[in-house]
Amino acid sequence: MKVITVHHPHSISNNEFPPLVLALGYFDGVHIGHQRVIRAAVDKAKEQDVCSAVMTFDPHPSVVLGHKHKHIHYITPLEDKKEIIKELGVDYLFIVRFTSEFANLTPQDFVDQYIIGLNVRHVVAGYDYSYGRLGKGTMETLPFHSRDMFASTTISKLTDADLDLKVSSSLIRENLKEGDVSRVKKLLGRPFKMKGTVIHGDKRGRKIGFPTANIELSDDYLTPKVGVYAVRMKIHDKWFDGVCNIGYKPTFKNPDDYSLSIEVHLFDFHTSIYGEEVFIEWYDRIRDEQKFSGIEELISQIQKDKDLAIDYFAKN
Repeated sequence: MKVITVHHPHSISNNEFPPLVLALGYFDGVHIGHQRVIRAAVDKAKEQDVCSAVMTFDPHPSVVLGHKHKHIHYITPLEDKKEIIKELGVDYLFIVRFTSEFANLTPQDFVDQYIIGLNVRHVVAGYDYSYGRLGKGTMETLPFHSRDMFASTTISKLTDADLDLKVSSSLIRENLKEGDVSRVKKLLGRPFKMKGTVIHGDKRGRKIGFPTANIELSDDYLTPKVGVYAVRMKIHDKWFDGVCNIGYKPTFKNPDDYSLSIEVHLFDFHTSIYGEEVFIEWYDRIRDEQKFSGIEELISQIQKDKDLAIDYFAKN
């Protein structure tokens, strides 16, 4: 997959690319609804014997369009999004830098410059996709703005059968905030995954017989609700089962400030992995974070957590 970062205004001419079938969307999460859009574009490209492409935007539009400076946490930060889209068999990925000037394009200018201008012959997007200033362009107006230069396919709403709700990034965010990682797995079509580096912690786990790997996240991930989870962690291309405690601890520098702590205890693992890049997949929520009256109560609870996670992975 070829990745092209596009800055507005761009100077690309449409003869720089072969004819394309383009999937449009922001695609945070690349969930099962997004995958349906992208796969439809890939299938249409094969049918027409042309190349497939995806267009996404960076940063998140709300960072630019919000009235206040907004720091966004992502279900799939850009680097993760690239990998997932590549796995879907896409030929080209356009990453358009989302700026206030770009956001101010009229719907017709967006189509002229970013669809017709990139040699797109067919557009695929979800039924609720909008484009141009204030989102005035919709899939209903797209044929009018196309100047008869391309056709389009609209992908209908996909719902979660259990909830009868539209599958969306917003729904996934809500479930992550509630800690329901098993439902998030269903909505994504894969376990929720994040990348990080193993760093030195306070080594308390080792002292009580449950050594943990402290993880520093590599990007602005949206994290699950604090608590204890059954997880898997990938080290050197191998996956290990474990339990993870995610929570906020007072910082060493300032006890009034709290920092996110992600600690993973792996089963039957005894190797030093400081500095290693790892991946965590989140499978099931075990319990809320809680305080303990003493070390013995803590050790007893960690053993229960471990047993529950072992049981979960034995059954799934």
